[in-house]
Amino acid sequence: MSEMTPQARALPAWVRYTIDYGGLAAWVLTLVALSLMHRSDAAVTSSWVIVGASLLALAVGLIAERRLAPMPLVTAVLGLIFGGLTLFFHDERFIKIKPTILYSAFGLFLITGALRGKNPLKVLMGDAFHLPDPVVRTLTLRYALFFFAVAVANEAVWRTQSTVFWGFFKFPGVPIIIFLFAMSQAPLMMKHMPDDEAAPPPDAP
Repeated sequence: MSEMTPQARALPAWVRYTIDYGGLAAWVLTLVALSLMHRSDAAVTSSWVIVGASLLALAVGLIAERRLAPMPLVTAVLGLIFGGLTLFFHDERFIKIKPTILYSAFGLFLITGALRGKNPLKVLMGDAFHLPDPVVRTLTLRYALFFFAVAVANEAVWRTQSTVFWGFFKFPGVPIIIFLFAMSQAPLMMKHMPDDEAAPPPDAP
């Protein structure tokens, strides 16, 4: 992974969010539209959107940012693999189990990294992640269990509900769940966040 250069600054947040979630939104809309047309291959055909969004995310990371951040990279590569398998075998089960494998991989990454004495949560959250080691271990365990729970939930939803219901669970359902979980961890993080700001000097008499 190449180092960030002055010419390769990170994209504005709204651009990154558009890339990350725009493809998912387009995929859900495509899935719903095809389902309303009573297309039996709605999930398979809409997988073209997943493949396209994954390619776009990789292209933006390489061209605009000149880097491939770990979390978007894994997500995009799995999107390409399972979207491609869905289209090749004409089997929607591949795209449906992709979130299960993705979130299970995140959970395993956190657990194994923590057992090796590393800080895997920093890889997922970025270089601005500075917290005491005991707090990091607590957060790592919580996030690992959370990702495992989301993986189990995905399996339960796609196996018991309609494809359209599963589509809405995937987006915007899972991003909302992740956001709410992150907010639930904010008090712990804020309590132990180091104060890097120096105290202001006293006013001159």
